[in-house]
Amino acid sequence: MAERKTYESIGMAKVSVIVPVYNVEGYLAKCLDSLVSQTVQDLEILVVNDGSTDGSEDVIRQYAKQYPGKIEAFRKDNGGLSDARNYGLDRATGDYIGFVDSDDYVSETMFETMTELAEKHQAQMVICNIQKVNENGKVVQKLTQVPNMPEKINLSENFSVFSDLSYFACNKLFTRALFDQKRFKKSAHFEDIQLIPQLLLGCDTLAQTQEFHYNYLERSDSITKTHTERGLDILRAVEDVERAFTSSSYAGKVLELKNFQIFEGVYSFLAYLAFVKDGPTFYKMDTELSHFMQIRRLKMKDILKYRRFDKNYLLSLPLKKKIFYLLYLTGQKKLIRMLT
Repeated sequence: MAERKTYESIGMAKVSVIVPVYNVEGYLAKCLDSLVSQTVQDLEILVVNDGSTDGSEDVIRQYAKQYPGKIEAFRKDNGGLSDARNYGLDRATGDYIGFVDSDDYVSETMFETMTELAEKHQAQMVICNIQKVNENGKVVQKLTQVPNMPEKINLSENFSVFSDLSYFACNKLFTRALFDQKRFKKSAHFEDIQLIPQLLLGCDTLAQTQEFHYNYLERSDSITKTHTERGLDILRAVEDVERAFTSSSYAGKVLELKNFQIFEGVYSFLAYLAFVKDGPTFYKMDTELSHFMQIRRLKMKDILKYRRFDKNYLLSLPLKKKIFYLLYLTGQKKLIRMLT
């Protein structure tokens, strides 16, 4: 076990970690164990029970009783992930904010490492790598976040990160000030795509570690989730980011905005659309995407040539994804429907 440190002993600011909970009775203990074991002791853990109907509340009460002063337990009516996160934000007292999903878990040094980087570089946002794990704890995929960037990232000089970054909330540490006028969009899906890019636009400096601190659980029951029209929220999220972009200090960086539109608005949307089984829903979403591309003048050559981390994105993908994207982008949509 690594030596525990306090913020007072090393001159570091307090961190608030927000954990929204909804019906994760079987996974929550592992998540909370990873948080109460953090090597920095003065960690405020806000556990927000968002109207769970299983035994999650019993688990929360047990941990709150066992770790008084470390775990703050809250219970509210169900309002969705964004609402639960916002509830935690409104009650957090730390100078830094982190988010952990209640079926995931983190390394015991995650928040010490990331806070040290924030303090060292005066960074408003710190990023770590993610690894997907199965229910047996086996690593099934490693997701490197910014492989081509230094530890300290001056955003104005390295703004390609705006269109390269995966906008998960949970593998990042944020300064509290970024949330002064910002919250997650309530009742919207893909809330991370909607908010986290806007927070990045409020940054001057990022920091990153190539360590894989965040363990994302790929649950067996999540594979069968229905893909519906809610995927259209991806396009709505991009529209919200566009509005924030035009009023930011980076408004002149139009190439990076276009690349963001391609990565999140086209490729991320298509990654969702690939699993839409209902024909009418598929074609309705297809029409929306065509309109999205048309009004932004996203040309096919630009989409096919889009580079992420200095590599052609399409060519870097697994074969199955590559085939789907190429079929779609070359207009073979009826063939796609026949194959699915």
